[in-house]
Amino acid sequence: MESATVVAASGMPVAHESRIADHMARHALIVSPLVILACGLLRGVDGAISAAIGLALVCLNFLVSARLITWASERSLALLQGMVLGGFVVRLFALTLIVLGLEQFSFIDLPVLVLTIAITHIALLIWETRYVSLTLAAPGLKPGVNERELKDKE
Repeated sequence: MESATVVAASGMPVAHESRIADHMARHALIVSPLVILACGLLRGVDGAISAAIGLALVCLNFLVSARLITWASERSLALLQGMVLGGFVVRLFALTLIVLGLEQFSFIDLPVLVLTIAITHIALLIWETRYVSLTLAAPGLKPGVNERELKDKE
């Protein structure tokens, strides 16, 4: 089976899902101080710590997802389909186990942690829709988004 990997002008394959996940992680870094400060003001130091952990988990989830999809897409279409669906279920289960494991620590504000994870997942996905190209002519991020980042890597 022929690989569906897109190759850049530099000859290196482009992992569009990784670029999108990296872009979302940057957006998370932009809003992190505001989210952590707001949770800290509303719920104290425990709220701020919990918000920071929640944001880190969200970023990690997006980055792991992208890496798994990239890995699977280089192997086979069936593996890719299984990784997308199965990976989602496994990552959701892993997030649940992590939250349940963190619940035992006294400095974790569970409502803040859970709400941060849920809201930032949705908010970052909505925010990212402005930057994702929905055409096969330019898959991944829209042309011009992160051009400086691509030049720095070459």
